[in-house]
Amino acid sequence: MRTKGTDQWSDPETGDRAIAKWRASIDEGRAWVVVGEDDRVLATVSRGPVDRDFWTDADRPESALYLYKLIVAREASGRNLGTRVIDWMSRLAALEGRSWVRIDTWRTNTELHDYYERLGFRHVRTEAPTHRRSGWLAQRPAGELAMPHHLLPVGLSDAWQGDATTRVEVPLQKG
Repeated sequence: MRTKGTDQWSDPETGDRAIAKWRASIDEGRAWVVVGEDDRVLATVSRGPVDRDFWTDADRPESALYLYKLIVAREASGRNLGTRVIDWMSRLAALEGRSWVRIDTWRTNTELHDYYERLGFRHVRTEAPTHRRSGWLAQRPAGELAMPHHLLPVGLSDAWQGDATTRVEVPLQKG
C-alpha cells in the first residue's frame, strides 16, 4: 500500500483490528471468496452489520447492505474483478430489498475514493472518530451495475457453500 502513496494499513494496531474483524466475518459466514478456474483465490469480500462509529439512525441503517474488506489479488488486477464483485453485492442488496450498498474507507486514500466514485458511489460524509482511521462514507443504489454484461452469479444455486465462506467460481479474462 505504501508504494501506492497511501498510509492505509500502515500501523500495526489498525491492521490487527482489521484482520480480527475479517476473521469474524469468515467465522460468521459473511465472507465470500472468488476463485479462478485453477482454484486460486482471486478476491474476497465481506458484508457486515452497520458500523455505529459512522452510520446513525438518521441514515436508516436497515436500508443498506454494508460492504467490507474487498480485496483483489494483484494477479487479477486490471480485469475489473473488483467492479464485478461490487456489482454482485449490489444485486444481492437489491434481492434483499435494500436501497443502498454502503462502504467506509480509509479517510486519506483519495485514490480509493476516486475508484468508488467511478463505480457510482456518492460520498455521504466523512467521520473522524479518534480511534479510527477509516470514515470516508459513501453509498450507491442497490441494484445499480457498473458492468451489467459481465455479472458474477448471485444466489445459492450458483455458489458453493463450504466451511464458513461462500465460493464463487469465475472465469477471469482481461478487459
